[in-house]
Amino acid sequence: MIVAGVMSGTSADGINVALVRIGARAGRAGPALSGAEGTPGLHFKFLAHAEFPYPRNVRSAVLAAMNAGHASVADLARLNFLLAELYADAILATQRRFRIKAGLIGCHGQTLYHQGEPARFLGRQLAVTWQTGEGAVIAARVGVPVVSDFRPADMAAEGRGAPLVPFLDYLLYRDQRVGRVVQNIGGIANLTAIPAGASAAQVKAFDTGPGNMLIDAVTECLFGKPYDRDGRIAAQGAVIEPVLTGVLRNPFFGRKPPKTAGREEFGREFATAFLKRCARADQHDIVATATALTARSIADALRRFVVRRPHKYAEFVVSGGGAKNPTLLAMLASELRLLGLKIRSSDEFGLPSAAKEAAAFALLAYQTWNRQPSNVPSATGARRAAILGKISYA
Repeated sequence: MIVAGVMSGTSADGINVALVRIGARAGRAGPALSGAEGTPGLHFKFLAHAEFPYPRNVRSAVLAAMNAGHASVADLARLNFLLAELYADAILATQRRFRIKAGLIGCHGQTLYHQGEPARFLGRQLAVTWQTGEGAVIAARVGVPVVSDFRPADMAAEGRGAPLVPFLDYLLYRDQRVGRVVQNIGGIANLTAIPAGASAAQVKAFDTGPGNMLIDAVTECLFGKPYDRDGRIAAQGAVIEPVLTGVLRNPFFGRKPPKTAGREEFGREFATAFLKRCARADQHDIVATATALTARSIADALRRFVVRRPHKYAEFVVSGGGAKNPTLLAMLASELRLLGLKIRSSDEFGLPSAAKEAAAFALLAYQTWNRQPSNVPSATGARRAAILGKISYA
């Protein structure tokens, strides 16, 4: 079956569409994706990928709606339908470009709010999430069923609703002899640790902190650019160590996994506080320090929660937008050298780094369509495996 996966991340820079072919691996045992060893595996083949930036006014509206203290209900409803139209346009354009027709769509939607930890609201303890982009509209425009709204089912099972990409990581990167840490650096950075020969229950995954989110925010504020292309601005600066040390005292970094983060932790308010800490420092140094925070927080998470035994992990596989930032990767390489980890790109495994998250939601949609679970409870903290998402029929 050919499935289109659609992803727009916390950086709100646009839409990624991945086309993949997925099917049962006939007659062979494969990774135990449902948590029971020896169950039939899946055949997964990447076919194509395309990116579509949001129009400037749409990106502004999305960013304004994220974690907003006040928002117009009417505008939020309009945004739900507008994004669905843009997702449908992106899928149709990708199909035309590569002359491939999908039979199913998995759309993550645009996260506007995610609170993975329960908090009191009107007398109840609630963990909540909201991804917008109406699945029924996408299904009607493209003409095939759509699976969307993946996170709530995991949260209903008392999970944190994230991270969900570890399901794909386990399928693609599990190896009988090599332990791997798979690191995605999107707006938020998250890792999946897969020991050699691991079962699904042995997989550990969690958000490590800001990925590109803070780098993008300070670059836009100081230089008027949406992001630091190729890490050129950071490369001209020096890390402000006292600021970096102070920011790393944020309680999130010391909290034990499973844990998840978003703009609620590392968005506008965090960026404002970060810039205030930097005071009147050189602007290039500020971007360099934001970049170093991503690298250092990833390395600290590895030291604290993952690499506790020498040689358990040998490879560090990087994906996401951060994989295109040479300055960030150089900082990471310096940190990881002490942990004995070799950096590799997800491209080396046949999946472009920019396409990985979209491809993951294609896989999750396939599982849902076949009434199979696709959360990884050891990653999200859920009490049980859950079938994720809601289906909209064409």
